Amino acid sequence: MNPTTIPTVEQLLANMGQALQPMTAQQALMVGIHTGGAWLAEQLHRQLQMTEPLGVLDISFYRDDFTRIGMNPEVKASHLPVGVDDRHIILVDDVLHTGRTTRAAMNVIFDYGRPRSILLAVLVERNGRELPIQADVVGQHLQLTAHEHVKLAGPDALRLDILERVP
Repeated sequence: MNPTTIPTVEQLLANMGQALQPMTAQQALMVGIHTGGAWLAEQLHRQLQMTEPLGVLDISFYRDDFTRIGMNPEVKASHLPVGVDDRHIILVDDVLHTGRTTRAAMNVIFDYGRPRSILLAVLVERNGRELPIQADVVGQHLQLTAHEHVKLAGPDALRLDILERVP
């Protein structure tokens, strides 16, 4: 895949913001998944001028595949600044690939309460889903080979990199 075919992160965030605008009228709570999702949620939260405080989740202890990928050595605290019961949640992540991160994030949210709805917004949705999870708002769809993966670099200057996996 040629990285020049991917729009800039700023362009993708602008498009995502337009798609998310109707949710701001419902006083939705925006929650970013550490790390890349939190970076994106900060920018979307600011862009949409949301009045509710921003929440952040660390899903490290909720993953079902940490024995395969390893435990994140820098576990951060989750922070949901207001209750989630009967609230609309905008869950933000950088890349939706297998669906496992999203599943883990929903488990964290449900430990805090029972939201009215969860809308998933991702910067990149790529092929390779393992769980029946799909995003409601997507910045860019990517078809990558089994040897490629996409990574969000940041936090100061956000950019998407497509990298070759070493077998």
